[in-house]
Amino acid sequence: MQGVSLKPMSLSNKSISRPGFKGRFIPRKEAEHRINNLIRATQVRLVGDNVTMGVYSTSEALKIAQQLELDLVEISPQADPPVCKVVEYNKFLYDKKRKEKEMKAKSKSAELKEIRFTPGTDDHDFDFKARHAEKFLQDGNKVKAYVQFKGRAIMFKERGELVLLKFAERLAEFGQPEGLPKLEGKRMLMIIAPKTQKKKPAATAV
Repeated sequence: MQGVSLKPMSLSNKSISRPGFKGRFIPRKEAEHRINNLIRATQVRLVGDNVTMGVYSTSEALKIAQQLELDLVEISPQADPPVCKVVEYNKFLYDKKRKEKEMKAKSKSAELKEIRFTPGTDDHDFDFKARHAEKFLQDGNKVKAYVQFKGRAIMFKERGELVLLKFAERLAEFGQPEGLPKLEGKRMLMIIAPKTQKKKPAATAV
């Protein structure tokens, strides 16, 4: 029987086909990042957990990733040399998307909340709206308070100014005005920004 010659399997193919090697990511379409054998640079700066950080040839960096049953992910392709991280690519993408989602949620949470008054707002309504404004400021939102004048009520604009100044005084613990009340059309308004929370000084032993 004629012998069959077998070509030696490359390291990259061997690592992908190895039984039980679950950490490696094999993309079905073009990935967000260059990973593993798709990395073009001849040397990379290696970062990640459980690795000795430094500059390695790409083949050496791949071996390290393969030994840890992880992926070599190019995270900063513009650096010289490119920065690559040893990590499970699926987990890397999940963490990246989660952080982006959290940042997006935080940016959305900082909104401009409107509180409407009239020149004749009574004490009960004033207190009710002030409590809402306190909550808005504690959540990191700005508050746009305004007094709406209707018809000839604009003649009593000083009443609107008093309402807004009283409102700012009520919220002094939680926010501070960005400026004095100003008249825009038939509205007198004032923006109140949340106060940055200062860290309490550490207690000193006596």
